[in-house]
Amino acid sequence: MTAPTQTLTFPVTGMTCAGCAASVESMINAQKGVEKAEVNYATQSVKVAFHPALIQPSTLQQAVQSVGYDLIIDTVNGRKKQEEARQSHLEKLKKNIIWASILTVPVVLIGMFFMNVPYGNYIMLVLTAPVLFIAGRSFFINAWKQACHGRANMDTLVAMSTGIAFAFSVFNTVYPEFWYRQGLMPHVYFEAAAVVIVFIMLGKLLEERAKSNTSSAIKKLIGLQPKTVLLITEQGEIETPIADVQVGNRLQVRPGEKIPVDGVLFEGNSFIDESMISGEPVPVEKKAGDKVFAGTINQKGSFRFTAEKVGSATMLAQIIHLVQEAQGSKAPVQKLVDKIAGIFVPVVMLIALLSFGAWILFGGQHALTQGLLAMVTVMVIACPCALGLATPTAVMVGIGKGAENGILVKDAEALELGYRVNAVILDKTGTLTEGKPKVTDLAWTKEAEEDRSFLAGILLSLEQQSEHPLAAAIVEHLKNLAIKPVSMSYFKSLTGRGVEGLRDGKPYLAGSPKLVNSINIKIPDDLKKQQDLWLNSAKTVIYFADHTSVLGIVGIQDKIKSNSAQAVEDLKKQGIEVYMVTGDNRQTANNIAAAAGIDHVIAEALPSDKADFVKQLQADGKVVAMVGDGINDSQALAQANLSIAMGQGSDIAMDVAKITLISPDLTQIAKALKLSRLTVRTIRQNLFWAFVYNLIGIPIAAGLLYPFNGFLLNPMIAGAAMALSSVSVVSNSLRLKLSKINI
Repeated sequence: MTAPTQTLTFPVTGMTCAGCAASVESMINAQKGVEKAEVNYATQSVKVAFHPALIQPSTLQQAVQSVGYDLIIDTVNGRKKQEEARQSHLEKLKKNIIWASILTVPVVLIGMFFMNVPYGNYIMLVLTAPVLFIAGRSFFINAWKQACHGRANMDTLVAMSTGIAFAFSVFNTVYPEFWYRQGLMPHVYFEAAAVVIVFIMLGKLLEERAKSNTSSAIKKLIGLQPKTVLLITEQGEIETPIADVQVGNRLQVRPGEKIPVDGVLFEGNSFIDESMISGEPVPVEKKAGDKVFAGTINQKGSFRFTAEKVGSATMLAQIIHLVQEAQGSKAPVQKLVDKIAGIFVPVVMLIALLSFGAWILFGGQHALTQGLLAMVTVMVIACPCALGLATPTAVMVGIGKGAENGILVKDAEALELGYRVNAVILDKTGTLTEGKPKVTDLAWTKEAEEDRSFLAGILLSLEQQSEHPLAAAIVEHLKNLAIKPVSMSYFKSLTGRGVEGLRDGKPYLAGSPKLVNSINIKIPDDLKKQQDLWLNSAKTVIYFADHTSVLGIVGIQDKIKSNSAQAVEDLKKQGIEVYMVTGDNRQTANNIAAAAGIDHVIAEALPSDKADFVKQLQADGKVVAMVGDGINDSQALAQANLSIAMGQGSDIAMDVAKITLISPDLTQIAKALKLSRLTVRTIRQNLFWAFVYNLIGIPIAAGLLYPFNGFLLNPMIAGAAMALSSVSVVSNSLRLKLSKINI
């Protein structure tokens, strides 16, 4: 198929279990023109890649509605409508629980303690019918819609189990003599049917409330943006809705207020708390020329700034979008769970029928009643909800916790990969160092001294056209010396090595030792001594030469970050090997690595060399995380198992990276990997308990213990256990919010 595809995420309403998610997913995937559909049960959404020329969202909506659910196709207000639908559903659920409970209490009292009250069975029948068919009617309606398409979900189990218990009890109430003639008592199970409906509805209510807490990180981020701003106009300051702010507007921020949009400060100064988006706890000083970001909080100062990014373009809006996308993504382990959940309900129904058959064959005098009871209990206790919630709720909490700490995780796969990382490669410039290189020294040969101003102009012209951060440092330094650029007739950037150009037909070049050595250009002895001195001081040396000899050298220093050594130590404590790969010369690289505590160094590496080194480690069985910030790191970032970009770096690096650290604090790397391990541990715990619950519960419900100790599980207890299993899985995921990710 060659038609272009479009990918959209739509909210889904009405899903109550992992089986529902599987039904919606398979229904959408079955539509012509749909490339791929992935349902996330925890976020109640579906991500669909489809061909607009072949199918429209309205057709997808009709397909989903046909199996008992709904798709909100309003891409602008979809989330709002979903939230309104969720609130409406919760209110309805609460009312149903209250009325069902009021009707169920007398049924339980009669069924358990006053069995011989006159017309007791008829009273229970009258009270139970509205519990099942009014308060619990959604179970039967959804089960019917599923059955019409040859599908089954949790509603099918609930409807069949309570429906069979109710129908059997009605028969025994109306025709008790049928059993009396056979010498048996006509037992009724109205109380079991009513209590199961109440317990399951109560479980859904608790589950919904717990699930809403898993997205609290998004709510916190959205709450960071103020509703109004103080717009500076010729008439003075005017309070204006934030939606009306345009790029270029000048805004006033008073002490204690939140910054409304991204911009550049032009008047005043203050300290700003940026912890909510960067995780950095210490307020950052801002003065004229500094950038400010939406959602951060001004401290005691007052200032004015110019809006540069508004609406969905602000960093806060992009973080919210990224977190929402990530929370809706599926972890690899979830795909296996989805397959299991898809066949879970039919398998449970088969087990229920087999247990009924076994009781009929071997159950003795009460085979029919106990067989029915076992079949009902098996269907009640088997709950695919816990399976469906195990992975996505942990992922939602983990990604949300990361966002609160300045760690942006692109998708669930990245979070699941992080725990397996056993080798971390760090770039030097901008990652281990501050990324703000400064020229500290400039030396010329004796011959070049006479034309120093002219040659410096050529060097300025060459470096002005380079995108490398070291080139920017040289340009800044030369401009401060009032050097004027000289026009060049030719320019070429030599990736990973430097630049070259022509002036009056004579070639000039500037770059690394690799460039000088590759064309055998001589380095005069006086510059060699100077070069060695600077290299021993961990400075980077850039060579400026013509086609025969080096004319001058530039010493550049980029200070190592104050917490780089701590970050490396934190990684080593977790048993992770740390490597540094840089395009810088070996001597400077070794000095920086020694200061940071790194034992493994690869120096003078081209961008392709960095990617090759990642491949080499992978071939040795390592799971590699690459940390970088520049365009020259993007190839290695793409090759690594897990890519981590520094938020202050290039957009390309952040686009490629699976994890972005908003602040330049390197200790965030160890925290991100620890968060990954905690999340994966929570997923495993959830899956373990969800599977164990069913593995133990279903055989007991079928009556496995009856031959040994006469124990037969009551359907009411099974209903309570089913409700609690989902709540316990979500609660376990929420525990992740309390975990500490500091090393």
